[in-house]
Amino acid sequence: MSNITRAALLFLVGLSDHPPTMNGLFVVFLLIYVMTVVLNLLIFFLVITDSHLHNPMYFFLSNLAFLDMSYSSVTAPKMLFDLITKYQAITIPACIVQVFFFLSFASSELFLLSVMSYDRFVAICRPLHYTQIMSWRVCAHMVSVVWVMGQYATVMGYICGLFQTLFLPRLSFCGLNFIHNFFCDLPNLFEITCTDTTINIVVMFTLGGSLGVGAFAFTFLPYVRIFSTILRIRSKTGRLKAFSTCSSHLAVVFILYGSITFIYFVPATRNMLAMHKLFSVIYSNINPLLNPLIYSLRNKDLKAALMRSISHLKIHKL
Repeated sequence: MSNITRAALLFLVGLSDHPPTMNGLFVVFLLIYVMTVVLNLLIFFLVITDSHLHNPMYFFLSNLAFLDMSYSSVTAPKMLFDLITKYQAITIPACIVQVFFFLSFASSELFLLSVMSYDRFVAICRPLHYTQIMSWRVCAHMVSVVWVMGQYATVMGYICGLFQTLFLPRLSFCGLNFIHNFFCDLPNLFEITCTDTTINIVVMFTLGGSLGVGAFAFTFLPYVRIFSTILRIRSKTGRLKAFSTCSSHLAVVFILYGSITFIYFVPATRNMLAMHKLFSVIYSNINPLLNPLIYSLRNKDLKAALMRSISHLKIHKL
């Protein structure tokens, strides 16, 4: 234990250590973050204020927009601060808080995507009973399951973050306390600690693995029935219309799960550090921006709601 030091600060290597490059990255990621917040806020308020969007699909979409803003805001402000100040240190308590909230919001998003899969399943496989099955009471209960502490999905997300976070204070960091990332994440912390991380890894794979596998199963299993139903539709137009109602959701799911798989299941060897950083950027910053773009660019209802809102603003100004 004599060679072990208990560090007060950890240092984030970030995306670059070249000042001109860091300035350029600051501009790029500032634009990405501002667009993420603006677009997700826009979707959130359009769904709340426009009565034409008061249905289950957009209700869940507004919650997804809020979650995207939340977990992007856990990492982006610190990254932007580091890029502009060139001061890339973080205290261990701040690092633990960042890990906790990032895991919590990301875990909740996984289960929200599962709920959205069920919504698409009912819409395509049980269209005549959609309004009865997906009543507002059922939708509110589903969202409470994702959001409210004490309900299944959010509790699982917070327990996953809480249990792993509780074990972090016992870690001792020695040598050069550099995290090869632009934010604190569990794999990066485990790489630089001198403490035996067996308990931490067991907790991570037990809770995180059960959470991830459960969310994955509840997200993709409904699509077995969905695709089966779509293939039985006789007209090509009908098949395309049915598939278009779930294609945006599938795109979001594949991007998110693809990033998570690479970050947490591909070893971060020296040769793979650059790729891990790239997928971390996609996971934490690009994905929250892509979600509203994927849904809004393909969605006529959202475009129409935006046009109505702009028209109302013009009328009020007159």
